[in-house]
Amino acid sequence: MKVTKTGDLAMLVLDHKQFLFQLEAEKDFQTHEGFIRHNDLIGIPWGSTVASHLGKSFMIIEPSLRDALLHIRRHSQIIFPKDIGYILLRLSIGPDKTVIEAGTGSGAFTTALAWAVGSEGKVISYDKRQDMQQLAKQNLAKLGLEDRVEFHLRDIGDGFIETGVDSLFLDVPNPEDYLSQSREALTNGGTFGAILPTMNQVTKLLYAMEKHGFGMINVCETFLRFYKTIPNRMRPLDRMVAHTGYLIFARPTYDGDPSTQENNADFASP
Repeated sequence: MKVTKTGDLAMLVLDHKQFLFQLEAEKDFQTHEGFIRHNDLIGIPWGSTVASHLGKSFMIIEPSLRDALLHIRRHSQIIFPKDIGYILLRLSIGPDKTVIEAGTGSGAFTTALAWAVGSEGKVISYDKRQDMQQLAKQNLAKLGLEDRVEFHLRDIGDGFIETGVDSLFLDVPNPEDYLSQSREALTNGGTFGAILPTMNQVTKLLYAMEKHGFGMINVCETFLRFYKTIPNRMRPLDRMVAHTGYLIFARPTYDGDPSTQENNADFASP
């Protein structure tokens, strides 16, 4: 049976409210429904029910990666979990892979990448802002993933230090300015991705991709709708997160000849 231990990231659940924190001996966790001593939470099975000093019952569970990302400390907008899952599949991110991302932001996508590449993989994260990378390091440390990420405080306009990487993802306002740098960093046949909030930005990127010899270009967006889980009144929730960003995926062609680019419509399958 798996039990909680000091240092674990834990989540207390009360109705629809969730509280994410790290277990530390001799500390108390304060909520609007009373406090709970960490000592009473350490060493018990995950999924146990515990009571606050006011008698309110909470369930303690081990947070999923999605839970951790939604509760991450942030100074900027993060890539949403609904997009992250598809990005990981399209970029073929998995154990032992090496992937570059730019920029780091608050580190939500960095965390997902580090989780996916495993202990033998490597994530290389670029950003020009030291404060962002410092926050990302703190968020990674909460999940014990900091050793899987190498940070560079560097303008990617000056190029990426690495070459021959498996995948590269740009979360910057003007990815069209960094396509030549991306080609030089990627291995032959590597996977390229980017996310942009507006259609006019996507159009600029597509024109630039034609000039820089990228093929198998896809543009898409993801939608995820949740439902009320009441058996006799099951229906969609009243609200949903709709547009979060346009996702662009491509592969650099071997010879860099734009004429080898495949028609986007031919690769529109999900």
